Amino acid sequence: MLYQFLTFYNWGVLIYFFLLNGIYLFLTFLAYKAIREYTHHLSSVNLKRIFELGFYKPLTVIAPAYNEAATIVSSVKSLLNLQYPQFEILVVNDGSTDQTLEILKQEFRLVPSHRVYREKLKTQPIQAVYGSLLYPQLHVLDKQNGGKADALNAGVNFSQYPLLCSIDADSLIETEGLLRVTRPFLEDQSVIAAGGTVRIANGCKVKNGRVTEVALSKNSWVRFQVVEYLRAFLFGRMGWNSVNAVLVISGAFGVFLKSAVLTVGGYRSDCIGEDMELVVRMHRHYRLNKLPYRVVFVPDPVCWTEAPEDGQVLSKQRKRWQKGLYDSLKSNKALFFNPRAGIVGLLAYPFFFFFELLGPVIEISGYCVFTYCLVMGLVNWPFAVLFLTVAVLMGVVLSASSLLLEELSFKRYPKTQDILILFLYGILENFGYRQLLAWWRLVALVEYVRGKKAWGTMDRKGFTEKF
Repeated sequence: MLYQFLTFYNWGVLIYFFLLNGIYLFLTFLAYKAIREYTHHLSSVNLKRIFELGFYKPLTVIAPAYNEAATIVSSVKSLLNLQYPQFEILVVNDGSTDQTLEILKQEFRLVPSHRVYREKLKTQPIQAVYGSLLYPQLHVLDKQNGGKADALNAGVNFSQYPLLCSIDADSLIETEGLLRVTRPFLEDQSVIAAGGTVRIANGCKVKNGRVTEVALSKNSWVRFQVVEYLRAFLFGRMGWNSVNAVLVISGAFGVFLKSAVLTVGGYRSDCIGEDMELVVRMHRHYRLNKLPYRVVFVPDPVCWTEAPEDGQVLSKQRKRWQKGLYDSLKSNKALFFNPRAGIVGLLAYPFFFFFELLGPVIEISGYCVFTYCLVMGLVNWPFAVLFLTVAVLMGVVLSASSLLLEELSFKRYPKTQDILILFLYGILENFGYRQLLAWWRLVALVEYVRGKKAWGTMDRKGFTEKF
C-alpha cells in the first residue's frame, strides 16, 4: 500500500511539473511574439513628438518612504530627471525613525506648504506638508506611520492629476520611463493600470540618480535574482499581458488611473502585498460588473531597484511576497473559476493559486518523497531520470529562453560576458537556489496560516554613486 501511494504521488508531482513548465513555455511563446510586435510598433512611434503635441494625461508620482535615508536622495534625483510634460513628485514620509525627512529638507530645501490636503481615503494623520524651493514639482508629506498602503493612500488624497505612478522610494526610473509606461493610456481609454519592467541595479554605475552603465554585481545572490527578474518580467508578465490577464503590477513601478483606484477603495492597509491585491481587486470589480477595462504590462520602461545581497534579507523579501500572494488571492476569491470573470477567473487566478501559491508545498513534498523512494530503492532509474529532467532541465530551458528574449529585444546587458554569466547562473539556480526559495515560500505559508503576517524590515545599503 505504501509503495503504491508513493508511486502515485511521484507520478502526480511529475505531471504537476509537466503542467507548470508547459504553461511557462506557452507564456514564453506568447511573450516572444508580443515583444517582437511591440518593438516593431515602437520603432515607428515618436514618443516625444506625441507628448509635445499635448496627447498626455498629467501624472503624480507617489514614493512612500520609511527609513530610506540611504537611498532617498538618489531616488528623488532620479524622479526629477524624468521626461514628462506635466507631473508632480510626492514623497510620503511614513513616520520614518531615521534621518529620511531631515535629509530631504536639507538636500531639496523644503519649506512648509499651504497646499490643501483632502482626505478621500482614510489614512493616519498628516503632520506636515512641504514644498521645495528648488523644484516646484516636488512635495513631501510627513505623516504618522501606517504602512506602505496607508502612505500610498495619503499620496492619492494629495495628488492633483488623473494618473498616479506608484514607486518604491529605493527605485530609479529611466529618463523616458514615464513616457513609455503611460503610452497605453493614450492609445486605449479603457486602460486603468500599467506596469513596467523592474531590473536590479546592484553592480550598475549610478550618477545623479540615474543608471549610467549597466553591469552585473559580483554577488551571487544578486546574479540569481537577475535571472529571476528577467524570467518573471520578460516572459511571465509579458505572456499574461498577451491574453489580457496581468494580475501583478510591481509596487516598484506602476501607473494607475486615479478614478479607478478611488472606485475600488484605494490600497488596503490590512494586507501585506498591497500592490498585487489592488490589481486583483480591480480585476474583480471590473470583471464582475462587466465594465470595459484593461490592465497592461509594458516591457521597456525600466525601473532599477536594489536587490538583497544576502540570504537573510532575501528570505524576508520572498516570505513577504508569498504572504502577499496569499492575502491577494484570499481577499478576491470571488474570481476563482468564476465564468463571469472570463480568462482572469478561469485561467490566471487558478494558475496563481495552484502553481504559485501551492507550488512550494507540492515542490518540497515532491523532492522529499522522491528522495525517500530513491534511498529505499522504491523508484526505478528511468523514472528518476525523467523526474530530474522535468524538474531541472526545464528550468534551465526557461531561464535560457528569458536571456534569449533579452538579447533579441532590449539588450540591457551590453557585455557578452555578462550574458554568459547569467546563462551559467540560469543553470546553477536549479541546484539549490530554486529549492531554497521554495522552502522559504513554504515557511511563509505555514506562518501565514498560523497567523504570523509580520515579515520584519529590509536593510538598504543604498546606491553607490560611481563616476
